[in-house]
Amino acid sequence: MRELVVLGTASQVPTRYRNHNGYLLRWDDEGLLFDPGEGTQRQMVLAGVPASAVNRLCLTHFHGDHCLGVPGIIQRASLDRVTHPITAHFPASGAEYFARLRHASIFYDTVDVREEPIEASGVAAVGDFGVLEARALEHSTDVFGYRLVEPDGRRFIPELLSRFGISGPGVGELDRAGSVRVGDRTVEVAQVSEPRRGQRFAFVMDTRLCDGVYELADGADMLVIEATFLAQDEDLAVQYGHLTARQAAQVAAECGVRTLVLTHFSQRYQDAAGRYTDEAAEVFAGDIVVAEDLIRVPVPARR
Repeated sequence: MRELVVLGTASQVPTRYRNHNGYLLRWDDEGLLFDPGEGTQRQMVLAGVPASAVNRLCLTHFHGDHCLGVPGIIQRASLDRVTHPITAHFPASGAEYFARLRHASIFYDTVDVREEPIEASGVAAVGDFGVLEARALEHSTDVFGYRLVEPDGRRFIPELLSRFGISGPGVGELDRAGSVRVGDRTVEVAQVSEPRRGQRFAFVMDTRLCDGVYELADGADMLVIEATFLAQDEDLAVQYGHLTARQAAQVAAECGVRTLVLTHFSQRYQDAAGRYTDEAAEVFAGDIVVAEDLIRVPVPARR
């Protein structure tokens, strides 16, 4: 299963229809919770997602709409007796804020939270899921965006396997060893397979246009990106360190993104989903999702 569960889509303050931020990326056996704002625990209940689904907390920065849900998530994980560790990634400059969130109130603390603060752009974690990278962005405080990259692999071609007489355990041996003996000849893995590009996911919040935005979005199968403002208010976006829907879509177009998920909307725009879609579609021809609370967006299938 690879999908994005959208838990909240509002910037700065929640509205009657939009909760604070919260995005759970379900990536095979890994669950990465990005920027849980206030009320995320309840949104997870409404979405049918248990606390045990979270393996990693990934905070871009410490403005409240991106982190005030941390206490509820950690305390719920303890209440539910989550046995696996939860790794927390966040800007190192905000370590004191994470400490406050981690122990915001009295509770029976049983969960194993492993803090891995981010000092600078680079690799944040490596695991079975691939490589989690961080890139510095430009806002009024330290902000890091995230990028999940699955290693490239190979896909076996059934017709070629049959042609060489390889089946059953022979396929597994070929995958492990890189070659297999069939009769009087050796078959190399490259003869019966083709390169398979690893999938890529990018998460960009609270930033002006900068190099980091493009580095994160490059070749992403799914880009989740803030679109706080519409183009008519681009001057405000620049002033406050945010993006417009048009800017976000332009990034997606230039970086070869397949699915663009716009979110983090200003409360100034009421019932503006159509305007966001239209503005983004003027510059981006791929799939556009104007996020709504509690929707699920599948990561696009491999090409």
